[in-house]
Amino acid sequence: MFEEIGTTTEGDLIINVGPQHPATHGVLHLVITLNGETIKKLEPHLGYIHRSIEKMCESLTYRQFIYVTSRMDYLSAHINNQACALVVEKGLQIEVPDRAKVIRVLMAELTRIASHELWWGAMAMDIGAFTPFFHAFRERETINDIMEETCGARLTMNYMVPGGVMQELHPNFQKKVKEFIKLFRLKVHEYEELLTGNIIFKNRMKDVGVLSKEDAISYGCTGPVGRGSGVSCDIRKLYPYDAYDKVQFDEVIETAGDSLARYMVRIKELHQSISIIEQLIDNIPEGDYQAKTKAVLKLPKGEFYQRVETARGEFGVYIVSEGGTTPHRIKFRSPGFSNLSALDKMA
Repeated sequence: MFEEIGTTTEGDLIINVGPQHPATHGVLHLVITLNGETIKKLEPHLGYIHRSIEKMCESLTYRQFIYVTSRMDYLSAHINNQACALVVEKGLQIEVPDRAKVIRVLMAELTRIASHELWWGAMAMDIGAFTPFFHAFRERETINDIMEETCGARLTMNYMVPGGVMQELHPNFQKKVKEFIKLFRLKVHEYEELLTGNIIFKNRMKDVGVLSKEDAISYGCTGPVGRGSGVSCDIRKLYPYDAYDKVQFDEVIETAGDSLARYMVRIKELHQSISIIEQLIDNIPEGDYQAKTKAVLKLPKGEFYQRVETARGEFGVYIVSEGGTTPHRIKFRSPGFSNLSALDKMA
């Protein structure tokens, strides 16, 4: 057990944030050593929302287990499902139609924007700026409306399936996405005017929470955390999947390793996602949205791995198959676990 508040011989204050705390929702426990407003040491205790998802998936078929992964990160539900569909397709050597590949990338990039939107608003609120939160949710709701119209859900969509996507696009999909992107391009500049150039914001972010490139690599940090410390780790660039090899975009890398650098990675990634969507939205190939597959899938005996780039970083799915209809063993590589493990190095 940890005392809620304590002190050190140097007069530093030790406080416990979580696991039950208004700011954490029971997801983790942080033991923080404070000197004034400066965090001198931070000890993360993770695993409070461990739900045995890997074990659950071992009793589900290769179609069923995909839906469970939406709950692992509901802000990147599409991309988690995409990784699972890809690993099953790799094991069965399923050739996914080009139309389905492009649809997947479009949905994944809309998901990335929605996730970054929530991060941007919540981050701004945490440092004392309340207005950006409402701006972020205004645009995020438009994406949720597009998702709902396309696949019937706003949070855990279950749209990616082995062989392609669950159903055809809504007739208004292209029109709605183009309208959103036209507006959102202007809104991103509005976001930067609100925060990026604000001197108070910069003072609270610059040289705060510095993570060196060596520590980022050592802890396996990926996504904006890794790239904010100068690590090239964008899976879409390093190991292209679906239609990412058909589009031009830049891997956003900052080298300062501080909170401002990680912020800039996410802001610049919004511009890259806009570019990817613009390249594909008017070039969706004709054809099937799903390959013909058996109702019950059996992966051949062996080991299979697939990685994708979520909004938070690398998400990986590792399957050991004994040739049956369910995985013998399954392991998920979560970006959040590695990124949070490095918190102590940022203090």
